[in-house]
Amino acid sequence: MFGGACIYYGGMIFGLLADDVLYFKVDDSNKLDYVRAGMEPFQPFDDKPMVMSYYEVPVDILENRELLAEWAKKALFASRNKLTKPKKPRLTKGDQLPR
Repeated sequence: MFGGACIYYGGMIFGLLADDVLYFKVDDSNKLDYVRAGMEPFQPFDDKPMVMSYYEVPVDILENRELLAEWAKKALFASRNKLTKPKKPRLTKGDQLPR
C-alpha cells in the first residue's frame, strides 16, 4: 500500500517500516514526545500532502532498548485507543435521518 512493512502485535498495527525508517503510532497520549524530539509524521507519498498518525522514532530512542520498548508500548496503546474510540454512525443508502 505505501511501500513499507507494518509491525503488528495482537492483530494491531503499531509501527511502520518504510525506507529504512521506523515509525510508531501516535495519538494525543504520545504525540508530544515525537514533536518535542523534532520528528515528522509519516507521509506515504511524496507528491501528496497526506500524512498518517505515525511518527518517526528518534535515533536516540532506537539506540536504547529500554526507551525503545517504552515508546513501542505507548504506540501499542495508541493503536488500541483508536480501536476503542466510538465511531460516528454512517448513513447508507436507504437510511433515514432521525426526526
